[in-house]
Amino acid sequence: MIDPASLARLESLVDASGVAERLELALPIGVRPRQLTARTLVIGMLLALSDSRPAHLSRVHRALVSLSEHDRLRLGVVRDFHGVPHQLTYRQVEYTFSRVATALSKKVPDEEPSETLSVVVGHLLEASIPALYKDASTSYAIDWTDVETFASPVAKGEVGGADPEASWGHRNSGGRGGKTELFFGYYGQLATMVSDEGGDEVPEVVRAMSLTTCSTDPVPAFVPVLQRLVSSGVSLGDVLADSG
Repeated sequence: MIDPASLARLESLVDASGVAERLELALPIGVRPRQLTARTLVIGMLLALSDSRPAHLSRVHRALVSLSEHDRLRLGVVRDFHGVPHQLTYRQVEYTFSRVATALSKKVPDEEPSETLSVVVGHLLEASIPALYKDASTSYAIDWTDVETFASPVAKGEVGGADPEASWGHRNSGGRGGKTELFFGYYGQLATMVSDEGGDEVPEVVRAMSLTTCSTDPVPAFVPVLQRLVSSGVSLGDVLADSG
């Protein structure tokens, strides 16, 4: 059973971010209303992640159907269908997610996230930061890490595959001599709040993030993310960057 306090906290985060309304407006309108709303889908994804579960759609579905009867009814996980209660199915989760993914994707993939996706992620991150700490520091540490894809790489010369935007990249092997090794996936980057020089200690919360394919240089790809952060009203002072 999901902790009611955790569910309430995640609902408040989603509502404060405003992403549910943005996503609903971007989704196509069908002949029959969808049982699963964008708001409930995002809440289900956050529930799965907050419980340290991999972000598989089957686990998102499991998190939603594991809610209390009251919450399932309230969030539309169970709805009346001609007098018969109908519980959300995995196929419905898959259907809504695929349409959200399409709405957040670029028409022509170019190995970087779309503006819409970046804005949605940014709003969710900003909503997760307590108001007490939003202006606690203007200094940030930026670094990237490897994020392996779920899919297997395709053979040389072939196209497509289960994850066509993933590519080969290099990461630190952790061995002696600073050797690197190949991996197949993406570069994930984070801007983490750190204390200003001579200032008080602050919680090291993530303020911005991005995911790009490994064939894209991660450093210049993160500049627009920082520009959006500043445009949203966040002050940017010292930036502590890694070797990149």
